Amino acid sequence: MKEVKKLRLSTITLVASLGGFLFGFDIAVVSGVLPLIEKQFHLTAAQEGWFVSSGLVGCIIGVAFSGEVSDRLGRKIPLLLSAALFLLSALGCAFMPSMFWVIAARLLGGVGIGIASNVVPLYISEIAPANIRGRLVTYYQLAVTLGILVAYLTNAGLVSYVTQSPGEGFFQREIWRAMLGLGAIPALLFLLGLFAVPESPRWLIQKGRNAEAADITNRLFGNTGQDIIQEASAVKHQGSYKELFAPGMRKALLIGILLPLFSQFSGINAIIYYGPSILSNAGISLSNSLISQIIFGAANMLFTLIAIWKVDSWGRRPLYLYGTAGAAATLIATGFCFYTGATANMWLLVCVLSFLAFFAFSIGPLKFVVASEIFPNAIRGRALAISIMVMWVADAIVGQLTPILLKGIGSAGTFWFFAFFCVVAYVVVYKLLPETKGKSLEHIENYWKEKGIDASSHQHDDQHITLH
Repeated sequence: MKEVKKLRLSTITLVASLGGFLFGFDIAVVSGVLPLIEKQFHLTAAQEGWFVSSGLVGCIIGVAFSGEVSDRLGRKIPLLLSAALFLLSALGCAFMPSMFWVIAARLLGGVGIGIASNVVPLYISEIAPANIRGRLVTYYQLAVTLGILVAYLTNAGLVSYVTQSPGEGFFQREIWRAMLGLGAIPALLFLLGLFAVPESPRWLIQKGRNAEAADITNRLFGNTGQDIIQEASAVKHQGSYKELFAPGMRKALLIGILLPLFSQFSGINAIIYYGPSILSNAGISLSNSLISQIIFGAANMLFTLIAIWKVDSWGRRPLYLYGTAGAAATLIATGFCFYTGATANMWLLVCVLSFLAFFAFSIGPLKFVVASEIFPNAIRGRALAISIMVMWVADAIVGQLTPILLKGIGSAGTFWFFAFFCVVAYVVVYKLLPETKGKSLEHIENYWKEKGIDASSHQHDDQHITLH
């Protein structure tokens, strides 16, 4: 009898999380590239804007169709497409001769980011057992922060190499091409690794392919995989967007929209914007701004480990409430440092790193964890795409708004502005978000439906609710 090959959940999570690594690498590598291409090509303001925004435009395009594709064709096909686009983008940026084609390659890579930002947490949430689902989805956010850190490190390393070993080689003359081209290595690993991971069993059940789903769950979990099959089969139905506006699901949709919105309006971009000057004013000697980015990137990654450690034991609600309260307090304190002019001591650095800690174990990763598990199976891909689309649009708004705020109300006012949104986020989560730790996706779906039935007959308070 032929031996059944076992699937390892850790390997599947690692491969899928490479999409998050590429996400983080791609959005961060530009910080070191932009000054170099400005110097080489003497870009106009419009060209510079296109280079920076092309990736974001691609992200919005990618996430816009990723939900429909993932619900119709499965989770694996869009992931393969995402990996292929990453690879083509990295190679195009490295070798395309003109800036027009480099920008086109960046746009292509942005489409890959948009797809991955939706489908990777979606796929991990559906393949993971309920008791560790939060931890596994948070690995995606950890991979994002690791990608950001690696981009900063490779940027600094390449600049140092060229400075110490000047020459006439292609990549030494245009070192920014090597910075962007290095993304081809993890992109190729992502693409090859995806051929070894299975399709989401929950998506297969939605399409009536129960035998394939049973084979995958048995190879992953043994006999306990039958529980997933039974739960997913019990709620199998065809989904449509109107399902999100049913009485029970409206609250889930509102949560799925507000959490990524609050993530971008938390002040993380303002912190990153002020990173070099904050460290310099705090008395830390910096050889260049890339070193300061490495410090903040490392802090962001390390503090994400707290979420991985506690998200499935403490739960989503406590982590988010502690995180938003702490983020609000540290942003207020940071603003106070600027207001009083106390920017040349260690207190400012302590406030900033404390904010990063609170953000990294709550606001940053939990938007993916919660959004990937609160929507119905049949429409999860499309619903999550709406949530991630809000994140990218909010990111674009905050990117444009932050310089305006800094000039209009000053540094202190800007940090207090973002602190206000953290307070609002605390109130919203306290009022609306039920605890979902340890519950199957089907259990969560049935909970929203039951709340909808209850709401149609009488109103009651949902505060402090835990799924049961």
